Amino acid sequence: MIRFESISKKFRGRPAVDGVSFEVARGEIFGLLGHNGAGKSTTFGIALGHVHADSGHVHINGHDVASARASALARVGAIFETPAFYDYLSGWKNLRFFVSLSGPVPQARMEEVIRLVGLEDRIHDPVRTYSHGMRQRLALAQALLPDPELIILDEPTEGLDPAGIHEMRSLIRDLRTRHGLTVILSSHLLHEVEQLCDRVAILHQGTLAFCGRWQDTESGRTRWILETPDPEKCPGALAALGIAIQSDGTLILPDNLDPAEVVSTLVLAGVRVREFRKAARTLEDFYLETTG
Repeated sequence: MIRFESISKKFRGRPAVDGVSFEVARGEIFGLLGHNGAGKSTTFGIALGHVHADSGHVHINGHDVASARASALARVGAIFETPAFYDYLSGWKNLRFFVSLSGPVPQARMEEVIRLVGLEDRIHDPVRTYSHGMRQRLALAQALLPDPELIILDEPTEGLDPAGIHEMRSLIRDLRTRHGLTVILSSHLLHEVEQLCDRVAILHQGTLAFCGRWQDTESGRTRWILETPDPEKCPGALAALGIAIQSDGTLILPDNLDPAEVVSTLVLAGVRVREFRKAARTLEDFYLETTG
């Protein structure tokens, strides 16, 4: 659906993105991750034609964004940076205004999208009365108006409460499962990305540090959780094995160390072991490993 080919961009001589290449398949939910300043917004900006790359190309549905922007973006919707609306206008009038700038959209399509994002009961109220979550849903409605095949969402859950995050997550899933859209999103909420995305790309200081299924990677080290009433005895007992216990009660074991040997060492040192279990590796763990 979309392919980034060695895109690079500098601002005032400093690289924002440097030789980044990856592609997103049709029908994927794909996460773009990275610290603030890692290059996520620049990457999205280049994909949407808002930022001109110094080198490299972005192709959407086979069309080059730089040389054939209208064709490339004809079936693309986006929430990019902070959505802005006219607070004194209703949600409906805001959508009508944006449609007047971008091209005609049938009223039936507008009504369909408003139902999809769950704003049918409030669409004629002034936007100043909307909660932050409702504004995000209105922004999503705006992005869906052109009936896109690809939608780009820059921090779609930013500032939402837990209920709003859950609603947005359900909407994004529906976009793929019920409507067949390809979704690229960025988020600092790694737990949400872990639940939503098929694959991820991680940008680090403007370069691509990883792209793929993070679940398929092996770090060579595994995190274990120890529960004991004798934490003060653990450091000395574990020192002989060359491992240390963290302040949260976790141990990082190399894969060639038998966990049974760890338990035996602890017990022989007089440590009472209530529980010793392997911790599930999370996207946050992998992200921190990857970015150092």
